Formats: sequence, structure tokens, C-alpha cells
Amino acid sequence: MNSAFRPVLIAVLALAGFFVPTLLGGSGAVYSACVLIAIFAVMSYGLDTVVSDLGEVSLAHTVFFAVGAYTTALLSTGPGFGPIATLLGALVVVSLIAAALGYITLGLREFAFSLVTYAVAVVGANLAQNWSFLGGSDGLRGIPAFNLSLGPLAFSAKNDQELWPIAYILLLIAIYVVYCFRRSRLGQAAMMSHLNPRLATMSGIDLQRTRLQVFLFSAPVTASAGWLYAYQRAYVSADVLETYFLILMLTAVVLVGRRVLLGPLIGVALIQVQEKFLSFGGYTDKIILGSVLVITLAFLPKGLLGLFQPLTGLFARRPSPVSETRL
Repeated sequence: MNSAFRPVLIAVLALAGFFVPTLLGGSGAVYSACVLIAIFAVMSYGLDTVVSDLGEVSLAHTVFFAVGAYTTALLSTGPGFGPIATLLGALVVVSLIAAALGYITLGLREFAFSLVTYAVAVVGANLAQNWSFLGGSDGLRGIPAFNLSLGPLAFSAKNDQELWPIAYILLLIAIYVVYCFRRSRLGQAAMMSHLNPRLATMSGIDLQRTRLQVFLFSAPVTASAGWLYAYQRAYVSADVLETYFLILMLTAVVLVGRRVLLGPLIGVALIQVQEKFLSFGGYTDKIILGSVLVITLAFLPKGLLGLFQPLTGLFARRPSPVSETRL
């Protein structure tokens, strides 16, 4: 594709994506599903950079999602801060927690890393369930509607249809940030550390520093999803730390294929469409979600895109008889 037309095509597709809910009927259920798809996709993009680029499986990203939601609830219901202040607060708090967790896990890899991050998720769930400061089992309620005022401009979102523009913009920002990350020096260092640690060390890459930086990059992305989720639900409780969200993130990351820029978005969309419009009941849907993750990891290590890999050879350009003779 001509590089001059590529930005134009991307801009057109991004603009067209905004009107997807309208094209699907524009009902309240459609807007609700689209907002949740955007939020959960942003949540998954944070984990995607750790799993796909760093090669580690973090089971603590539900904590980052919860930190974003709880910080938003505390700042909006207490001091009465607006969305920008609550977002900044969520990013600061989650960065501090991610820095501490990243420092603890610097020397850990694979199984040990996953085990420690899972322990952090368990501790976080118990704190949210029993700590009165976080509302305990009742959670924190009374989060005001999303109301953004910038000088003479004011924007208020009291339902999912009105919240959709914010959710879509957040999604586009997350996709762009991950795209820039993978083209950056840090993203390349993360991939080299993942694929060939010895070569990375010989090239002057500090493996521990790279791991910490990727962790610090991923946590705010996931926390920003928790920030918007708090406004979308108008309350936050310990259920944001349920295993469901962890399985949802992991499935979204691996279902389509790792390091596919739109992979988490497509994965979340497939999951949410099934749960919202083809549901078999809450418990059955969770069983389906878990089964999809197991099947993908066991039989589709390259995701759904791996099914189409054999077809690429059919469309590969074959050398002409003249070139074969010359060779």
C-alpha cells in the first residue's frame, strides 16, 4: 500500500468505527455492548504488551484495573474531582503500585513471575472485599455521571450512548499508544529480551530495567479502562477483581493471535457479542469463556489467524519459469 494513502485509510476506518453502534441499530443494548467492548479492549491492551511483547504472563492486571476503578470512585465521591483529575489520580496510584510490584518481580520469570502476580491479585481481592476504606463487600456507590468541563466546553454522559464517544476515544488512544510502543526502542528491546535474552544482553540491553519499564507502561493502560468502567457502572465493588476479568483479558490477548494490533479488540468483541446477544446464562457463559481460552492455548497456539496460515502459501508469488532457469 502506498505510504501516502495509509494515514488517510486509517483515519477513514477510525471515523467509520465511531458509527458502528448506529449501523447496528443504535439501541441501548448495542451502545452498552460497544462501550463495554471498548473498555475491556483497553483493559486487555495493557496485558497484551506484557504477554505478547515481554513474554511473561501477568496475573495481576486485574489489580491495575481495580486500582483505576477504585481511585476514580474515591476521588469522585469524596473530594468531588472531575474525570480529568480522577484519571490523573488513577494513573499516578497505579504507577506507584506497578513500580513496587515490578521491582519485587524483577528477577523472576515465567512460572515464578506468574505465581507472584497471582498472589498479588488474591491479596488485592481480599483487601477490596474486607477493607472498609474501599467499601468492603458493599463497594463504593454514588459515583457521579461523567461530566467533563474544559472552559466554555462542557460534556456530560448520563448513559451508554452519551458515554460512547469517550469510550471510543480512549480505545483509539490505547491502540495508538500500543502501536507506538511496538515501534519504539523499548518495544524492540522487550521483544529481543523475550526472544533471545542472551543476544539482548550482548547488545547492551538491561533485561531487568526493560522488564520494569514495560510493566510501568502496561499498568496505566489497564488502569485507564478501570477509570471509565467506574463511570459506566456508577459504582465499584470487589467484583472488579474476579477471575472473570483475568480470563477475559487472557482470552482476548491470545484468541486472534499475539502481537496483532487489533487482536485484543476483536477478541473482546467476539466474547462480548456472545455474552450480550447469544448468552446461555451467566455461569454457562463463564464456562464457555474458560473453554475458549483452554482450546486456544492447547490447539491454536497462533490464535485464529494461525488457521489461515496454510492458505498464505496458495497466494504466495511463484517464480516465473525464466527466473527458475536463471537460478
